[in-house]
Amino acid sequence: MNPEDLQKLVTMTMPYGKHQGRLLADLPGNYLNWFAREGFPNGELGKLLALMHEIDHNGLSDLLKPLRGRGR
Repeated sequence: MNPEDLQKLVTMTMPYGKHQGRLLADLPGNYLNWFAREGFPNGELGKLLALMHEIDHNGLSDLLKPLRGRGR
């Protein structure tokens, strides 16, 4: 993981599906858990969703608060 990945979680939106347009950092835990069970997509999106799943699963979502609003 690198700092740029954390910034992407608070600026990049989900490109498709039920939560299309929602920030990756704001995706619900059950949606991230579904990806963890079924498989994350390939590429950067999958890597970021897996990272967000780990952050959410371990109760660390508050670590992203200082990054919100930066880099826009």
